[in-house]
Amino acid sequence: MDKNQATGLILFAAVILVYSLFFASDPEPVTEPQTSKSTQVQSKETDEDDFTEFEADDQTDSIKSKENLQKFGEFSSLTSGVEESFILENENIKVTFSNKGGEIQRVEVKGFKTFDQQPLILFDQNSGDLEYEINTRQGKIGLNELFFEVRESTTEVEGVEINQLIFTANVGSGSLERVYGLPASGYELSHKVQGKGMDALVSDDILTLNWRSELKKLEEDMEESRRKTYMNYYTRGEDYDYLTTGDSEDAQQIGEPLKWVAFKQRFFTAGIIAENQFNNGNLAQETPLDASSVKNMYATLSLPLNEEVSYYFGPNNYKILKQVTPEFDNNVDMGYVFVSWVNKYIIVNLFHWLEKFFDNYGVIIILIVFIIKLFLLPLTYKSYIGMAKMRVIKPEIDELKEKYGDDQTKMQQEQMKLFSQLGVSPISGCLPMVLQMPFLLAMFFFFPNSIELRQESFLWAHDLSTYDSILNLPFTIPFYGSHVSLFTLLMTLSQIAYTHFNNQLTTAQGPMKNIGYIMPVVFMFVLNSFPAALSFYYFVSNMVTFGQQALIKQFVDDSKIREKVEESKAKNANKKKSKFQMRIEQAMKAAENKKTEPKKRKGKQK
Repeated sequence: MDKNQATGLILFAAVILVYSLFFASDPEPVTEPQTSKSTQVQSKETDEDDFTEFEADDQTDSIKSKENLQKFGEFSSLTSGVEESFILENENIKVTFSNKGGEIQRVEVKGFKTFDQQPLILFDQNSGDLEYEINTRQGKIGLNELFFEVRESTTEVEGVEINQLIFTANVGSGSLERVYGLPASGYELSHKVQGKGMDALVSDDILTLNWRSELKKLEEDMEESRRKTYMNYYTRGEDYDYLTTGDSEDAQQIGEPLKWVAFKQRFFTAGIIAENQFNNGNLAQETPLDASSVKNMYATLSLPLNEEVSYYFGPNNYKILKQVTPEFDNNVDMGYVFVSWVNKYIIVNLFHWLEKFFDNYGVIIILIVFIIKLFLLPLTYKSYIGMAKMRVIKPEIDELKEKYGDDQTKMQQEQMKLFSQLGVSPISGCLPMVLQMPFLLAMFFFFPNSIELRQESFLWAHDLSTYDSILNLPFTIPFYGSHVSLFTLLMTLSQIAYTHFNNQLTTAQGPMKNIGYIMPVVFMFVLNSFPAALSFYYFVSNMVTFGQQALIKQFVDDSKIREKVEESKAKNANKKKSKFQMRIEQAMKAAENKKTEPKKRKGKQK
């Protein structure tokens, strides 16, 4: 203890001593115990206070009762009760209901977990509302404010046993029922609101459904989740459409009947399907500025009383959704029309067939590559032969360039003539590659939307449905991100190697020869944040293509190709020009004449 600390302690002790001698208060007098009389008085006062409180409560209840009577009319007797929870459950979903409103409170999808391994909840009353409204003589009231009696039942529909929960509200001589049905398996929940003897209580037979849901984060990549989350709908006019997928708000008032509406997320969908139709609907969605939810969605639908609907709470599995209702499979994005057929009729079936034999999805991707490449091998072979023919006639093409280099029109005409004589097509090497493009583009849509790959690991990738980050950067590179995907790097390197090998087989020069090195780098930026499965597929595809061409090269002799070219040259020496060639030459001459006409006019003016 130093000098300053010791001085402080002494002064503090002196202050305490002075205070205790001169300023301490006298001891408090001892309080005598209360007599029984005082206790009785106090008790009497308490009783009077309690009576006053009870009287006030009675007045409050009376006022509330009058308000309920004015608002709910004969339904006012249903506004009080004790809330309880009830559950309908099968092997795929677990649905929790409340007797207050007879409404869905929570839906859990079994067999799946969120990215942080929590139960996967597609709907929860804490982050959404689901309410039906009826038009009574007093006005519109929500069923969520009424208490229902509950009973369980079973029924059979087309040989399938259905477990039911029936919520009943008896009103005067009528009754209102909400009937839910769930089979032993599947993701569909049937529901019907039906009234009996309600004519004197309601003003019409129209129900209004209000559905609001804050879609919680289910996947690790929030940015990708928001891109893949939007509202889909299908009209009775057989028109499928969706609200815009951008970050801005969007709303749509649908004046025509609707068949279904879906809150579609990347891998899961919550949707409602009418047995016949919804009369109309108001749909809206918004993206919050913070990360409280992926998107917020709102749907107001009008439907007739006694109209049966079904809810779908489940995965975006193409084969499952296809069985739900027409066009409901659009909740899985299979790509544009010219590539969607590849996914729907080839890739999906091939993928599910391989699933029967293999449980490692990395192996399944490799096998898909080999099967597709084997199927496309004839096109690959034709492409190689076409490039080989162009390579062996390169000396003749170089001669034409030296002779007609300054006259492009004449150069092109002579090239066409040369190709005809030698039996060579300049597009023979490119056309087979173009025919393979639908398969390459189909994968661009299939893998990012394939729920089968969700949370499936392979090698260093912990989840094939998202990017495989091997290095997180302390900064963000524009158009690239703040992480490094190894599969994307491998894909880029393999594409550059393939381009180098391919350039040895072609006659391309200048910019066309170098563009093959630029494209892989561009795709490295584009695909860095895409699912690892996609980059891995392209990497394996590049390596197999590289191997195919190296193998074909071993069996294709350029000297033999040259012999065939010479045979064609001799055979076609006196061959007349085809109508197609004549039309091309005429078009080229017309284009050349248009170029020379302005020059002639200028000469005359001078």
